[in-house]
Amino acid sequence: MHADISRTTFRPERHYSAVIAQQGRVQLDADANEQTAIQLAQARTVAADLIGRHGGPAGATGFAIRFEGRGTELDDLTIGGGRYYVNGIQLDASRPRPGTPVDDAEPADGDKDTAPAPPVTWTYWDQPDGHRDPERPADRLPTAFPYLAYLKVWERSVTAAEDPALREPALGPALPDTAARLKTVWQVLPLEGSRLGLEDGADRDKGKVRAAFDAWAAAQVSTARMAARSERPDHADEDPCPVRPDARYRGPENQLYRVEVHQGGAAGEATFKWSRENGSVTLAVDGLDGTWAELASLGGDGRLDLNVGDWVEFADTASVSRGEPLPLLRVEELDLPGRRVRLSDEPDPSVGRRPELRPFLRRWDHRPGSGRPSGRGRRGAPAPRGGALRIEEGGWLPLEDGVEVWFEPGRTYRPGDFWLVAARTSTGGVEWPTDAARRPLLQSPAGIRVHYAPLAWVLGEGSVADLRLAFGPLAGPIPAANEEELAAEAAAEEEAVAAERAAGAAGPPPSLPPAGDGSGNEAQHGN
Repeated sequence: MHADISRTTFRPERHYSAVIAQQGRVQLDADANEQTAIQLAQARTVAADLIGRHGGPAGATGFAIRFEGRGTELDDLTIGGGRYYVNGIQLDASRPRPGTPVDDAEPADGDKDTAPAPPVTWTYWDQPDGHRDPERPADRLPTAFPYLAYLKVWERSVTAAEDPALREPALGPALPDTAARLKTVWQVLPLEGSRLGLEDGADRDKGKVRAAFDAWAAAQVSTARMAARSERPDHADEDPCPVRPDARYRGPENQLYRVEVHQGGAAGEATFKWSRENGSVTLAVDGLDGTWAELASLGGDGRLDLNVGDWVEFADTASVSRGEPLPLLRVEELDLPGRRVRLSDEPDPSVGRRPELRPFLRRWDHRPGSGRPSGRGRRGAPAPRGGALRIEEGGWLPLEDGVEVWFEPGRTYRPGDFWLVAARTSTGGVEWPTDAARRPLLQSPAGIRVHYAPLAWVLGEGSVADLRLAFGPLAGPIPAANEEELAAEAAAEEEAVAAERAAGAAGPPPSLPPAGDGSGNEAQHGN
């Protein structure tokens, strides 16, 4: 998450069940965030254990897909309302109903309300976090059948730069925002049948489709791994800052470094960027005129503002939700009285032109060419490409102030993957797991964790095979008696059945002699 936090301390392998506050102690953001992470992980684990990888409640299962052929217009999919769970993450596809405004105006003669009824469901083109663009051919639904409609689920952070409602007006404009938010993003996307190896439109075997999709989803997982360390630079003796002579991390302040993949792919084409503030320095953009961007503010202080030479990412809600990397731009000029900055190029035409999407600038702190090659296994700072740094595998790459990173060779990288490295002045080092020999351990990305679920196998006009799963409620009617009484009644019934079976196995009882046997005894008894 791009948020102004000190560090992340949630470690599932340690099996902590709660954070315990102690009296008279300093309260840290990391403690509160860990408590939230513990509860969230527990709730989602329970849901996934009971439901499975995905499913919806019977009678309220969301994301029912229906194909809408439009002839000469672009095809569409309707997305039914309701709830659905993917790996324990709850999703809601219900479309909020619009509110009712106050209408105190006198209607004119013959004036009738002819406004169309609001839509009751989402569609492929207007889904809240899909941000599909009909002008982009890649966003259009496939014209070749069959294809799969699936769910892509992930989470991202939202700050006041994107949602001004998070800012408390009573604090005044001079004070920073307070807490950020974590948002669940769901998107209904198409996947061509050819990518699943299921081109035959007559193939309606849902088991085969689900198995092929599971294999495709497993292949989307990032294989990248990175390690980090702090190493005393060779030029540390020339540093006039009052840092401990033996400190490996030479920065003057505690920092949370974020190393994030910018352009994905293999090492030859993949790039990365980094921020010493976890990418949390964001400045809302009020207007755009060519290469000039008008800002809502210039930042909270000297550390959280912009300077000439900074690399920035011009983004908005749509570009962040799409997860597509855009070229980084450099700050060329500052107009402090006008709250404007001039960028090295015009932003991408698809970003920042719609105020309702809340455009903003995100600052990144890398400086191409700032590193110095020295020491065994070390390399200089990688050369830039499109504003980002090239990923070079198999060697230590310097960031700044002694912080270095290592990318494992032979891996592939996905845009948005990130690692967090906490640097502390008190220890003169970075927080990173090591083995017994204090060698840094390779780690998979801390995020972004993407989850997938199949929804429908679209076979053509009016023909959709539903791939969703549903579950019923666990609760049932309360019995008339308690469990002890029911158990005693069942035992009595079993005993009666056993007695009847035993009697049947013994055979019929022996017959009695006839009343008259010819001995004359019956006459005697009659007297």
